[in-house]
Amino acid sequence: MDHRRGRPARLGPAAAALALLAAFVLRQTRAAVPLLPLRILARRTTALANLVQILLLAAMFGFQVLVALYLQNVQHYGPLATGLAMLPAALTIGAVSLLVAARAIGRLGERRTLLLGLALLTAGLALLVRLPAGHFRYAVDLLPTMLLGAGFGLAATALTALGMADARPEDAGLLSGVLNTTQQVGAALGVAVLTALAGGAGNAVGGFHLAFGVGAALLLAAFLLATALPARTAPAGEAAEPPVLVAN
Repeated sequence: MDHRRGRPARLGPAAAALALLAAFVLRQTRAAVPLLPLRILARRTTALANLVQILLLAAMFGFQVLVALYLQNVQHYGPLATGLAMLPAALTIGAVSLLVAARAIGRLGERRTLLLGLALLTAGLALLVRLPAGHFRYAVDLLPTMLLGAGFGLAATALTALGMADARPEDAGLLSGVLNTTQQVGAALGVAVLTALAGGAGNAVGGFHLAFGVGAALLLAAFLLATALPARTAPAGEAAEPPVLVAN
């Protein structure tokens, strides 16, 4: 199949999306009562937290879809076996976000907890660039990455707190909405871009390796951006909502 024929079909919607985004921003600068006052994005912590979140969610939602596609298309797992293979990641993320993240934030602060989580996730996705085309050992080739998914429980919880750190009482609802929106944007972009990379290579496994490598690079970029966030420890009794990683 000549993948070049599909490029105009993919580039057209992407260009239209960018044009609509530019039009939205222009409209917000001129509206008397803007839906999204751009002043809130001028705050360093808010802007950085949302950029980090886009990169984090792009990598993690892409990870979910790519692992499922690899298991089914390359290793010929059925739907039930695929779900069970990915279950350790969901259990680990839930346990860490509910039982560990708040304590880590109290001891390390939000930025250090975020950086620790991003480091674990980057390592986990980097491991996937060696997934085999042939003989596959789940406990060796995939389970370590499933367990390193604990980093998402740490990172997403700390990031939510950082994203709301500069919220004034009158802006709290707006900032929460912005964080939810960047979650959706990051997830959609990650799934679209990473699956396109995985499917665009001539060699099936080579495509997955490329996509996982790009996902790891997105997380590394998120880590570097997060180093510029202010160090902050949540006051006693303050806790971010546990993150939910669910494909939409």
